[in-house]
Amino acid sequence: MNAGANPGLPAPGSRMEARNDRRLDGRRPLGCVLHSYYTRLMRCAAAIVAPLALASCDPGSPVEEARLLALSEGTAEDWGIVRSTLARAWEEGLHLLPLGETMARIGVGFVGTAYVPATLEVEGPERLVVNLRQLDCVTFVENVLALGRFVHLHDPSMLDDEELLRAEYRGLLTEIRYRGGKLEGYPSRLHYFSEWIADNEARGLVRDVSRELGGMADETPIDFMSTHPEAYRQLSEPGVVDEIARTEARLSARPRYYIGEERIEEAAPDIADGDIIAATSTVGGLDIAHTGLALVRDGSVFLLHAPLVGSEVQISEVPLSERVQRIGGQDGIMVARPLNPGTASGDR
Repeated sequence: MNAGANPGLPAPGSRMEARNDRRLDGRRPLGCVLHSYYTRLMRCAAAIVAPLALASCDPGSPVEEARLLALSEGTAEDWGIVRSTLARAWEEGLHLLPLGETMARIGVGFVGTAYVPATLEVEGPERLVVNLRQLDCVTFVENVLALGRFVHLHDPSMLDDEELLRAEYRGLLTEIRYRGGKLEGYPSRLHYFSEWIADNEARGLVRDVSRELGGMADETPIDFMSTHPEAYRQLSEPGVVDEIARTEARLSARPRYYIGEERIEEAAPDIADGDIIAATSTVGGLDIAHTGLALVRDGSVFLLHAPLVGSEVQISEVPLSERVQRIGGQDGIMVARPLNPGTASGDR
């Protein structure tokens, strides 16, 4: 530490100092706070309201178990969306494209789908949720990646075996959503999207290209969940907060890179259709504020996403660089490139 430095302040010129400056700027802090905490309040509300709605149900009864199973395993409408999306993708030859382009084409088909937060927060123990009728920014990315990988890994004959189709899709979604591809309780879910990228990269599903696109180191600590346990119903269970805190410590110690908002336009020519975009957060302890897919149109990169504002999957009206600069609470992006099954680099 430099002589005379204040240990309670971030180093001059650091990202933490820049984030603090933005909170004091007067133009962005309100949007920053509302974006993060409205989302958390919605999760809390879902956790509070759901038990009240179930007051007339008998916990553990066959009827209640069937209801919970349907919530998690998907309705007939959900599986109809899976089947029709896969059938259309094979018919249009999307399996012949690089995976990112396949995902971009599939993702556009979800424009207009309702944005609904907290769809993964079902009652009872952690379980895989299949819901394509209602999407948030993360479940949109996860389901489009799962659908894209399905199209590349299989052929249309899968449509003839409904049981096998469902089992395979659940397997792909589990691999994407949980650490190491294994569902082992709530803490195994990849809650922080920077870890989502790193974990899926470790298993060859995506490649983090943030650094090679000019990204700089992000050394801000991650601890939002453990410092806001009231926002997460599951953190009231014994030992869960401690397990989450250990994960946060591990993530905080691992290098990660992001492209600052002022450099997104410069990096844009190297962002490809279907690249996974994660907008970095200025909220203390939180790594990522929003996610979506890159869409390249007339030489500009737009964001295909499920935003809180707008209430449905949509394509951004302005290019990605301009959008991030407009949104309070975001100060850059991470970029992950989907990899074709069986490849190691994702080069196009």
